[in-house]
Amino acid sequence: MANLNYKQDDTASAVLQKNPLDRKWNHYLLISIVFGGFLIFGFSENIKGPAIPLIQQDFRASQTQIGLLLALNSFGYLLACSYTSWMSDRIGVKWTGISAFLLMTFSGVFIYLSASFPSLSAAFFVLYLGNGMLEIALGIMAARIFTKNTGTMLNISHFFYGLSSTVAPIFAASVMDWHWGEGDVGWRGMYFLFLALSLLPILPSLFSKFPAESKSDGDGASFKSLIKDRVAWLIVAVLSLGVVSEMAVGGWLINFLVQAYSWDIKEASNMLSLFFLFFMLARLLLGPVTDKIGFARSIMYFSAFSGICTIAGILIGEKGAIFFCISGIGIALVYPTIMALLAKRYPIGTGAAITFTVTLMGIASVIGNFLIGFIIDTARIAANSLGAANSEIIGLKFGYGFIGLLALLCSVCCYFLYMSTEKNKEII
Repeated sequence: MANLNYKQDDTASAVLQKNPLDRKWNHYLLISIVFGGFLIFGFSENIKGPAIPLIQQDFRASQTQIGLLLALNSFGYLLACSYTSWMSDRIGVKWTGISAFLLMTFSGVFIYLSASFPSLSAAFFVLYLGNGMLEIALGIMAARIFTKNTGTMLNISHFFYGLSSTVAPIFAASVMDWHWGEGDVGWRGMYFLFLALSLLPILPSLFSKFPAESKSDGDGASFKSLIKDRVAWLIVAVLSLGVVSEMAVGGWLINFLVQAYSWDIKEASNMLSLFFLFFMLARLLLGPVTDKIGFARSIMYFSAFSGICTIAGILIGEKGAIFFCISGIGIALVYPTIMALLAKRYPIGTGAAITFTVTLMGIASVIGNFLIGFIIDTARIAANSLGAANSEIIGLKFGYGFIGLLALLCSVCCYFLYMSTEKNKEII
């Protein structure tokens, strides 16, 4: 069991320290919140795949508009990341997490009521505010709870994100076909139902006592010190490239398969689910590998593998679509391994380190999602001007190829991270 450092001036926490049974029960509640939080986070992130083609159809949106929608989502996520650590310091990580779950629930109502593309964009913005708050809160919780075998435990935590992500596209596509009243549930009702699940982790949160940050001698991480830290910036680059590549699959794979190869939504959803199946199993089974061979080297090898698989899938064509799924094995380890690296490198001020890294990653997500949509439209227009008969497919392949390029660049940046930490005898 992890060694939780509860605030000594908190009466209830002091009781937990004296009563091993209560302490053990509280530990299980905390684990259920972290695992359950990641489970819901996976649903909220990856039910959009089957919905996007229908949203695009209903609002007659262009690829660039969809890219802007996803970029606006990333901006909401970014904004939430910028204040969540401060919020956690003020009201505690417990109430920060509860606030995130409530905001995600309300966003489901707003999405259901949206009647125009701007109102839908605003509703998605609210959802991603909640997602950003939840991700930072879960990161702080996990860093405080899992003080041993950090790489393994954080990969297992993110396994639950992969588990819900695996079934999310299939469930979402199925739920949209359910009958509700005089018509189908549709993408609006589907979002409402799935985001209502965000209410579930609030109950154990209310009855749990959360650990305080570890205290020890020395200065902790601060934004000022992180800005001057070359390694911190390399970590940002690695995480940004890896996560944008990972998240882009959830947003663009179904769209790619439907429009490039004329697959139906359910068939394409199955492929996205297969991607997340590989993604999930990698996090479940390969976590100990990161602890054994080192965090930086693990990311370097696995992100390169992901990028190669993605590029191979594009070059082979429709028969190579399976490689898009296999790429999930490599990209899955980037985020949890970086979180483990941050927890180990910055044991004091972990919240500041996570906020600094994830906030800058959010900026990259805004740019990345917009670029993918822009690249698709630009390549299509260029191919069409050159007289190519399949300009639409060419545009989609260039856009999706950018996702693979990001994974390869993630590996390159991780090589420099590894060399930098090795030079300073700081390999983690």
